[in-house]
Parts: sequence; structure tokens; C-alpha cells
Amino acid sequence: MDRLEFDVVVIGGGPGGSSVATFLARAGRRVLVLEKEVFPRFHIGESLLPYNAALFREMGVWPALEAAGFPPKFGAQFHLGNGSHSTRFVFRLGKFTREPQVFQVERAVFDHILLKHARACGAEVREGWTVQRHAADAAGVSVEARAPDGRMQSFRAAFLIDASGRANLTANHEGLRVIHPRHKKLAVFGHFTNVGLDRGEAGGDTIIVRLENKWFWIIPISAEKTSVGLVLDKDEYARAGGGPAEIFRRWVDSSPPVQHRMRDTGLVGEMRTTSDFSYYNRRLVGPRLLRVGDAAGFMDPIFSAGVFLAMWSGRLAAQAVQHALDNGNDGARRLSRYEKRVRAGMEFYWKMVEEYYTTPFIELFMQPRNHASLPDAVNAVLAGELEGGWRLRWRLKYFFFLVKVQAHWPLVPSISFAPAMEMKSEFQQCAAKD
Repeated sequence: MDRLEFDVVVIGGGPGGSSVATFLARAGRRVLVLEKEVFPRFHIGESLLPYNAALFREMGVWPALEAAGFPPKFGAQFHLGNGSHSTRFVFRLGKFTREPQVFQVERAVFDHILLKHARACGAEVREGWTVQRHAADAAGVSVEARAPDGRMQSFRAAFLIDASGRANLTANHEGLRVIHPRHKKLAVFGHFTNVGLDRGEAGGDTIIVRLENKWFWIIPISAEKTSVGLVLDKDEYARAGGGPAEIFRRWVDSSPPVQHRMRDTGLVGEMRTTSDFSYYNRRLVGPRLLRVGDAAGFMDPIFSAGVFLAMWSGRLAAQAVQHALDNGNDGARRLSRYEKRVRAGMEFYWKMVEEYYTTPFIELFMQPRNHASLPDAVNAVLAGELEGGWRLRWRLKYFFFLVKVQAHWPLVPSISFAPAMEMKSEFQQCAAKD
């Protein structure tokens, strides 16, 4: 096998891989992207965060995304499944939020734009190539990959960046993945026409509908299509009986807010399912190796942070590698700093996800009070603010403290996940006793 030389080999051409390849190629580095699929290809995870916008501008890809005609996203809505409570966060109204808007995207189109942009910036992109083996030594890394025609090719580079997504290629080879014991979820979803969306700018909102132990997403991704999905425990899905479409429709009919929006819809293509297990890797770096995006860890997508974290970590990885290449060393210190920073960012959202599944959190979250600017702090988190400093961190710590207080001494009224008819019945019984 002939061996080809590069500065960096990137495994995976999704948002994380395309971002790191773009940043490094624009800096004049020789970059190879090995992507096992051929784009465009279907992918889930269509809701972006406003702080993606700064990355798009820095990469130079904003004009291409704007030209694609994706729906603008100005906010996010959260509803209880029985329709009793709702709240909306408008990003531009948050005083700690520096980025007011972004796009909702159809991932097949969006990911392809990013990958083509990386190629246009100078990265060599090979689609249909599957990485088989990798190894590191003092001087660099070796990678072997299978081409679409089955032949093997060897590559040599100073650094390897794993952006393989939930395939988690290098970490799985090293046995580093740790699955969250309480978040073994499954998503059942599809693309639909004629979904009932709000008028005006709220029509581009991400809509989350929270049932007692599951939730729906509603995300407009084009003028015609809206992504709608249900996330539930994998075991509950297995016990439910029936096919994906039947199980999905059963829970749609159980929630008035969802049922109302899905009243006149048509399915585009087929219903799909995917395992939605949250996990993290015990190490995010190795000798001349960095993991970005879902190859660093994956969390429940309730706050739509996946694409942002992939691209944000891709930018940080590019900076670490660029510094090491400039100084002609293995970048060990920079890689260590990269790991600490990315892990801190991931843990930031892990904490939000953990708390979101508790009732006290939902009670405070759905009934915000303008106390100590806490709604503004939550708004910033939902937008993707990871660099907000102490003025943001202390408010979030305080908010989580109030969640604990709410569990024992209610600060806001309790909520019920019971269906509307059950709630009415309970009220009537109490009235009769009075």
C-alpha cells in the first residue's frame, strides 16, 4: 500500500469533522477527511443553537447557509403534555445572550453544505471511506482505511481527529465509552407536512412538549417539512407493542398540544427509530488524538446542543492542533487543556439534562419568575452560551439550588402531568368535598 502524508486526518465529515477540517484548511494545513457515507445522507438532530452563528461566520459558511433558505430560529417553546403550562424563550430578549438567532436545518442539506465548504477551503474529502485501524507513535499517527472499491489505503499524519459521531470509533476501540445508567432512550420520529406551527417569527421555534417520562420535539426544517419525534425509555417502547408509527400516534393522541399540531399532517417517507443512549468517554484525547462532538460524548438531545457542541469542540481541536504544528511538538499540554475545556462544556449541559427529568426543575422552568435574572441565565444556556463567566455561572448554581428547595418547600405551584380530563375530575372531586 502506498502511504499518503497529511498534517491532520479527520475521521467523519459531519458538523464536527467539517468544522475542524475547515478551520485547519483555512490555516494552510494539509487535511484529509475520511467519511464512510456518501453525502447527502439522512441525519437527525435538526435544531441548532444561536451560538452556532458565530462559528458559521468564522468559518465563512454563513452566506451558503443563508442562501439555502432554512427557517430562521428566534426562540424555543416548552409545553406540558396536558396543555396546562407553557413558556417561550426569545433569545434576543436575554440580557446574557449575545447571539439572537440561527437556522433550523434539514441535516441532509446542512451537513452537505458544511462538507462541501471544507473541500472548497482546501481539505481533501474522501466519501465512502471506512477507517479500519489507527496507531500513534512519537512522530505521528498511521491510519488505514477501506476505499469504496474495497482496496486498502494507508495514511500518515501528525494528528488524528475523531469526529465519527456516535460510531465513537477510536474510543470504542479503547473501551472508553460509559453509558448513562438512567438515560437509555429511544427516539421514534419522522418528517411531516402541514404541521400546525405558530404565526410570525414563533413559527420557526423549536417546540418541546414534556410528558411525565417522555417528550416530543417539533422542529420546522423547511417551508414544507417539519421534524417531529418522541423520546422515551427504550424498555417502555419495547413493552408498548406495535410498529413505530402506531406507537408514535398513540402518544400523539395522548397530548392535546401535540395532537392539535399534528391534526392534518402527512408523513414524508417513513417513521424511523434510533437508540438515544447518553454516554461519555473516559478520555477525550490520546497521543496525537482528539475526539470532537459525539465522539467525545452524547447526551439526551432535549436542549438541541449536539451540533453546537460538535462544532465548538471542532474549533477548539483545530486551535490545539494548529498550535502544536506551529511549535513542532506533540501538543500534549494543549490536548490536556482541550480535554478539560470540552468536558466542562459537556458537563454543563449534562447537568441541565439531568435536572430536566425531575419535576421540581420543570415546575421552576415552566413558571419562571424574574428573580436575580434567572430566566436570562437559562435563556443564555438555551442559546449556547459557554463563555458567560461568573455572572452566568453563579446564577445557574443558584437556579439548581432553588430546584432542590422546590423539592421540599415549594417556591412555585406544583404541576401535574395528568391528562386534562383527569385534572378536571380531580378538581371536581375537591370542589364537591368543599
